[in-house]
Order: sequence, then C-alpha cells, then structure tokens
Amino acid sequence: MHTSTTSTVELTPWTAEQLQQATHGYWYQDKPPTQSIKRILTDSRHAESGDAFLALKGERFDAHDFVAQVAQHGCQVVIVERPLDVDIAQLVVPDTRLALGHLGAYRRAQYPDLKVIALTGSSGKTTTKEMLGSIFGLLAPTLVTRGNLNNDLGVPMMLLELKPEHQYAVMELGASHQGEIDYTSGLVQPQVAGILNIGTAHLGEFGGREGICRAKSEIYVHIAPEGSSIIPANDDFTAKIRQAVQTAQQLSFGEGGDVFATDIKLNAQSSQFTLHTPQGLAQIHLPFAGLHNVENATAAAAFALAIGVQLDDIVTGLEQAKGAKGRLNFIQRKQYLFIDDTYNANPTSMRAAAEVLSQQIGFKVMVMGDIGELGDASVQEHHDLGRDLVDYPLDLIVAVGEFAQAALQGASHSVHASKLKAFATQADALIFLTNLIQQHQPESMSFLFKGSRYTHMETLMADLMEKL
Repeated sequence: MHTSTTSTVELTPWTAEQLQQATHGYWYQDKPPTQSIKRILTDSRHAESGDAFLALKGERFDAHDFVAQVAQHGCQVVIVERPLDVDIAQLVVPDTRLALGHLGAYRRAQYPDLKVIALTGSSGKTTTKEMLGSIFGLLAPTLVTRGNLNNDLGVPMMLLELKPEHQYAVMELGASHQGEIDYTSGLVQPQVAGILNIGTAHLGEFGGREGICRAKSEIYVHIAPEGSSIIPANDDFTAKIRQAVQTAQQLSFGEGGDVFATDIKLNAQSSQFTLHTPQGLAQIHLPFAGLHNVENATAAAAFALAIGVQLDDIVTGLEQAKGAKGRLNFIQRKQYLFIDDTYNANPTSMRAAAEVLSQQIGFKVMVMGDIGELGDASVQEHHDLGRDLVDYPLDLIVAVGEFAQAALQGASHSVHASKLKAFATQADALIFLTNLIQQHQPESMSFLFKGSRYTHMETLMADLMEKL
C-alpha cells in the first residue's frame, strides 16, 4: 500500500518484545529480530534496514505482496497476518489494521503525562488544529496531526511519532463511518475533546445529520473522567451533543457560549474581534479571513483554556497562526489575487468561502468543483449551492464537474442566474477562465478555487496561473 504517512522525525525505537506485547502477535518460528526497530511504516517504498513494515490489506490491495520487495531493500522485520516464505523476521497478528491501532495505543500509554486534545467536526477541523498547534507550539514541543492522517489508520500512525519531549498532542479525528471516532478517540485517550459543528460532510455514509451527530459524539466517550468536554453553543445539534457529554467539566464556544467573539470586524484577508472567556477579555487580530475562522478561533481558545493554557498565550498563538496549505491561502500575481481553498469542501465551507471572496477587490470569480460524499443528497445540495451562491456579491461562479449542471439548475431560479457558468471538465473551464482574464485586462480580478479533495481544483488554479 502506498500512503503518504512517512515522516522524517527521529522516533523512539521499539524492541521485539514491545512489538509482540503491543500487538499480541507471535514471532514466526520463534525468530524475533535481535536489533531494535527504529520505526513502523506502511509504505513499502520507504522500508529500509531497521524498519518494521506493517502489511495492510484493503479491498483492492494486499501489502503482503510487497514483503519480498521490502526484504530486498534491507528491511529485516515485517508485521503480517499470515507467515510468508521470505527469510525475514515475521510478527504474525490476527489483523494488521488493528495491530496498527494497538501499536499507536501502546505508544500513547507510554506517555501518561502527555496532554492530549482531540477534535472533530464537519468543517473547520484542520484550521482549528493549526491554530491549536500555534498556541501549544509556543509553550512546549507538540505533536499535531499532519495532513489528513485523521482516520483509523492515520491516527495510530501519528501516535507512533510521539517522543518523550512532547508535552502536548493535538489530534484531529475524522469520521467516515459509525464507530470510527469511538475507535480513534480510544487510542488517543484525550483529556480535552469536542465537536466543532455538525454539518453535511459525509452525508452519504451516515444517512443524514442525526447520523453524523451520533458518529461525532463518540468523541466524548474516552475523555479522562477529570477532563473537559468542548461543545458548540450555537449548533442545530447542541442539545443532542450535550446529552453525549460524560465529564463534569465542560466548556462551550460560539454565540451564547462560555467563549465567544464580539465587535467582529472582517477584513479582506484577516479579522479582528474581542474574545470573551471565563479568564477575561482579549483583543484578537486574527490572520485569517471569514466569520467561520473567527468561530474556529473561539473553538481553539476553548480547547486551550480547558487544558490549562493562559489567555495571553492563547492570544499570541492565534495571532501567529498560519493556515494549512489549500485553506484560504492568498496568492497575488500582478493584478490578480488567487485564493487557494482547494484542500477540501462541504456545503457549509463553500458558502463561507464565497463570503470571503465577496470581501476582496476587483472582478470576483468563484471556481467551484464538485463536493463528494453527499450520497443521495448530492444533486439537491449542489442545486441549493447554485441557487444561493449567485445571490452573493460575486461577479461569476464557475461550476466544474459532474454536479455543475445541478448548480446551474439551482441558479436558474434567481434573477442573477446568468452569473453561474457550468463546465463538465477542467479543460473546458480553463478555456473560459483564460478568455475571461483577457476580456478584463487590465482590471483587478480575484479568483477563489474550491472543491472536494478528489477534484484536484489546485490543478485548474495552477494551469490558469501559468497563462498569466
């Protein structure tokens, strides 16, 4: 299996005994390795001497097929579900996917003093995680979920990177099926955990927002009894979320909550507000655009306060935070502003992005790719987006992909219907956008690109920037 989980971090080595103890496996033919194991990895391309290669199995792949190959590259240890005819130390376990979880949980348990925050939600997870990483990074070495390593494989992979010097860990937990967050939060054992919001991401898998709420609420099960639960105060599902909370201590954020923002001023590429907390008030100059990011900042403040961070440190951390790649990154080229928001998308974040674009200067163009994982609601959700987006103070919406026609149909009900153009492919959209730039020279223009990960809208953005 080829996954981008490899890290260059110098890790704490494992002994053969620890590997066996953690996984409840056995060494084939009673032949454990004699040397310590420097790291455990699932990507056969990077396996080398001193590594243990863990062979995962999926519906369309079986990494057991790569064991002979990793042995040739000098890797002397493999973790497998069945003994193989290869001269290499083999730790045989019932299920390698679960073994990865056991290894992550074992590593976590080795650091009982580690302060762990876990967060989930339909949107804003990555940005809130980056804000928290900025806050804790000021105080002590902190492990922060990298990229999209937030599922049942990614979370244990991150835990394997824990080192003795880490004092904090900020773990982002994603859910693509019921039970996943119960599993991953059980591995990370947080002292503080909570939900940012219940939106419409992954509607298809959960059959509606109630199902999403149930899945996300699993995060409250594994919080340490003396820990704290974080709750969104102003969500449609706040009452249901509160029912899932099991800790005595809780902190809510957002309008009507314990931590909230007032005097909000939204600038083109930043925002300012007064942060209200149980520790007092603070003025925040946030280097992020959009009301949704003010909300993410109040959430980050609540998580940090709950684990004992002082308000002054929270202010500094928020003001120094940087966005993740593909999350509202502003790129200026000549008189053209490109906003790269291509990391992912759901209906809520698509509307929030339109709000940010409307604050920019010049001729404003939103380039919208498809949103995935909406199941049977896909056509309706894209229809509603088309209907709503044309009413924003934008000049054009360019919809690209399988559901572009649904967006066009939605827009047709509005007096601003002509603002939305639909294209089946990025190639067609590129021709239109290139001509658009030529027609509007030398006018200033602002473009925002957004879509689900699988649509690779960053490719279309890069292709257009090359034409300048």
